Amino acid sequence: MASLKRFLPRGLYWRAALILIVPIVTIQLVVSTEFIRRHYERVTQQLTEGVALELVLLQQEIAAAGSVEAARAVVVPLAQSLEIMLTLPAGPDAPVEDRVGFLDLSGRAIVDTLRAEVPGLVAVDVTDEERVVNLRLDTAVGPVQAQIVRRRMAATNPHQLLVLMIFTSLLMTAVAFVFLRNQLRPITKLAKAAEDFGKGRTVPYRPRGALEVRAAGRAFLDMRERIERQIEQRTLMLSGVSHDLRTPLTRLRLGLAMLPEDEEVADLQADVAQMERMVDEFLAFVRGDAMEGTEPTDAVALVQGIAERAGAVLAEVRGTPALVQMRPQAVTRAVENLVSNARRFGRRVEIGLWFREGSLWITVEDDGPGIPPEKRDEALRPFTRLDASRDPNQGGGVGLGLSIASDIALSHGGALRLGQSARLGGLKAELTLAR
Repeated sequence: MASLKRFLPRGLYWRAALILIVPIVTIQLVVSTEFIRRHYERVTQQLTEGVALELVLLQQEIAAAGSVEAARAVVVPLAQSLEIMLTLPAGPDAPVEDRVGFLDLSGRAIVDTLRAEVPGLVAVDVTDEERVVNLRLDTAVGPVQAQIVRRRMAATNPHQLLVLMIFTSLLMTAVAFVFLRNQLRPITKLAKAAEDFGKGRTVPYRPRGALEVRAAGRAFLDMRERIERQIEQRTLMLSGVSHDLRTPLTRLRLGLAMLPEDEEVADLQADVAQMERMVDEFLAFVRGDAMEGTEPTDAVALVQGIAERAGAVLAEVRGTPALVQMRPQAVTRAVENLVSNARRFGRRVEIGLWFREGSLWITVEDDGPGIPPEKRDEALRPFTRLDASRDPNQGGGVGLGLSIASDIALSHGGALRLGQSARLGGLKAELTLAR
């Protein structure tokens, strides 16, 4: 079963088409084959029985003639009137055994019927290309050869019936494909709208199709509206919280600046600065630039600008550079977080770009101590601090740098993966964005 699944279509349209076509074709083949076989086999038997009666009559006339010469003079003209060519005695081409084609169903019916109805039948040959049935008979005057046109014993091939059946099947299959396409198109559009929303893009969508599909479409629109409204409300709320928190912090900073400088005041100023950084990181994490719209962006120029500002190196660009639909501010924040994290623990930081089919990969590598494999998933969780060897938020952070980058990647239909840099030996962060 597993090996068979590899050959089955994966798309809903072709799976539905397969469900539609296979039963129709199977039923038509079975019914057509059985109908044609039974119908034309019976017709062949009936026609052959009529010819068998004529052969029996000729055998009786030959026996009554008493000699070959008399039979040739009396019976041969009678046979000609019955469209049977008699040869007395049998010629050298008279068959000595039955000969039937492998797929000749009507020929087998002819042989079986003649053997059942004609006494003294020696052999029947129905393989002649001129469609002539060749027989050898034992009579009172010796072996006789009879040749009969096959159309007298076999029904004509049902070409018209087959052509009509095939044409009707193709026409009805085409009509079914049109209806199937119209039914599946709304599902495809719903899937595309959901996929775009997962990538941070809001595209126009109108529920269409069957009642169940319309219900699913309306549920999706309601869900999308609730999510957008929740993000907007959360952003507005956090903007107010940001303003409320920054105001007292600004007063504290100004008040400390007016005090005489000493060690205690310096410690308080450091605490205020740390609180401001923490507020900024909290807001960046929960906001995630979700309200920013997507736009075609030159990824090479964006990453090159980040590298120049952060003192990193744009090591390589693979694939064919092209504009990528993204939220540039959010992606800039994600890459800057990765580069800033790498700069804390490594002396050399390299950035790579890889334009792949359907996705954009941004890699940030350093020559620092890296993160152990068993702690990489933990490092992506919010508010997580690792040990001193590789804390991704050293310097007053709250454990949100990698979480912000991961959240931005997910909002673009991608992911953030941590690994080992084969080139520099430190941490390798792979930021994947859907194109």
